[in-house]
Amino acid sequence: MIKGRPERANNVAALRLLARRRLPRPIFDYIDGGADDERSLRRNETAFADYELVPDVLNDVSAIRTGTTVFGQPSRWPLMLAPTGLTRMFHDHAELAVARAAARHGLVYGLSTMGTTRLEDLAHAFDGPKVFQIYIFKDRGLTAEFVARCREAGFHGLALTVDTPVAGNRERDRVSGLSLPPRLTWRSMLSFALHPSWSLPALTGKKFDLANVSHKIDALAGGPMSLFDYIGGQFDRSVTWRDVEWLAREWNGPLAIKGVMTPEDARRSIASGATGVMISNHGGRQLDGAPAPVDQIEAVREAVGGGPDVICDGGVRRGSDAVKAIALGATACSIGRPYLYGLAAGGEAGVDRVLTLLTEEFERTLTLAGINDVAAIARRHVRRRFN
Repeated sequence: MIKGRPERANNVAALRLLARRRLPRPIFDYIDGGADDERSLRRNETAFADYELVPDVLNDVSAIRTGTTVFGQPSRWPLMLAPTGLTRMFHDHAELAVARAAARHGLVYGLSTMGTTRLEDLAHAFDGPKVFQIYIFKDRGLTAEFVARCREAGFHGLALTVDTPVAGNRERDRVSGLSLPPRLTWRSMLSFALHPSWSLPALTGKKFDLANVSHKIDALAGGPMSLFDYIGGQFDRSVTWRDVEWLAREWNGPLAIKGVMTPEDARRSIASGATGVMISNHGGRQLDGAPAPVDQIEAVREAVGGGPDVICDGGVRRGSDAVKAIALGATACSIGRPYLYGLAAGGEAGVDRVLTLLTEEFERTLTLAGINDVAAIARRHVRRRFN
């Protein structure tokens, strides 16, 4: 057990526990929870244990080369920080703290449409490689506006989320009453009162705002509306591959389709103009019972060939998980919850600790596996366990 300081944490799990202690229960559950019975949420993480690493020996591992490219941008190692919404709920320094930590570690950072920092403000403060997560809204003009703003601000890629025609059934949020505005239970209010280190900055700091969309969506001020109802009301259930083709033409740059799970959809993504896919079940927060991303990597890579980015989004808690994913055919992995645990536990320093731990684990795993170059990670370095 750690004693309240993120720099003493030895792994992501320890930072999760620290975040749990520092956040009011409804806020922690928003990070930590999933849809329905949370089967996909749990499986995302545990699926990595079904794969064993098979090491080489007597290779020169005195120097380990980990550099690669993600979204066409240089990355210190095959990891990116996935876009996450509502980040200011977890720490008042929000997305800027995460982006600064990503820059120090030489990693690509993803900003969410539902983030709490304007994309222009983030671009001004962060000159590292950055990706904007986008939706195709019912208002296509708003989507086109985002494309133009991202181009003007110098974003290097877009990630189109396609697995949210309706918001998942996140029952922890329903139980706690986490909504806009809040409809909290007495238990939730007591939890806020018992966590003044979070509650006081939340009350006295910068106004909470969905900074990239609040100027266009009037519903935010239209009365009680839960987070899932609000967000779900903006999504267009009629979006098809034609819309992907339109977005690819509008953007004309690196574009990944986030939420792809099957080889067929991966092939269709590339045929529609995308340059890559993010294999994702939205962290187990949408369709409960969907497979773990790591289990889909091999089939997706075979479907799209060697050129496009294939990013495993979900379940990574150790640097060794990333080695397994790459051996199965991934270009890189992306993380969301791990850095949010770090952010909640200690702000920018907490995010930095998460990235330091994962980097060290990744490099140590390569060394112990006898692999001196990330480009040399091969399918033979991992095998499926059969009990």
